[in-house]
Amino acid sequence: MGKRSYDQHCAVARALDVVGERWTLLLVRELLTGPKRFKDLLGGLPGIGTNLLAARLKALEGHGVVRRATLPPPAGSGVYELTEMGRSLEPAVVALSRWGSRLIEEPRDGDECRSAWVVMAIRSLFEPAAGGLRETYELRIDGEAFQLRVDGGSVEVRQGCADAPDVVVSGGADTFLALSAGRLAPGEALESGELRIEGDGDVLARCLRMLGSATTAV
Repeated sequence: MGKRSYDQHCAVARALDVVGERWTLLLVRELLTGPKRFKDLLGGLPGIGTNLLAARLKALEGHGVVRRATLPPPAGSGVYELTEMGRSLEPAVVALSRWGSRLIEEPRDGDECRSAWVVMAIRSLFEPAAGGLRETYELRIDGEAFQLRVDGGSVEVRQGCADAPDVVVSGGADTFLALSAGRLAPGEALESGELRIEGDGDVLARCLRMLGSATTAV
């Protein structure tokens, strides 16, 4: 794959030289929830093709955005993960998700959907908290678990169950997408049974407020 550039002495253009190619930011999206094997990335990006995925990974490695690693035993699998520079793209991906949530309606014919994609839309609702708030929310989307950890001024989403979640929220992908797009309020989803939530007191109330933030913004 030949080198492509906008040839502009501009920070936006330089950034797009690195991440502006088709599939690249979606590849970053996949890695934001944790390291992935090549075949997992291939499965999470339907339509990309083996050669194109390999080319995108090679380019991102060359730019210091992605690196290869080995999972600890017993897995021991070779994976790709984001570098510190790669993880610094998270605010841009979250902002795109927040902006794109306004465009999400009913799925079109042929549209794919993955729980990992939905969790990024939900992540975009959670703003960094002021002070020293430290809480973990477990999201179970169509039976697949993700953890959303709030630690002071940062919010991190990772794939897998949380060790001791403060709140557990369960529902289908369509329900979570409707929440992120502001088409459904948490109270309505709870009343209908589309959303189930376990937690206590102030933590539960904070989680519900954040899930409802898209509704209050529209």
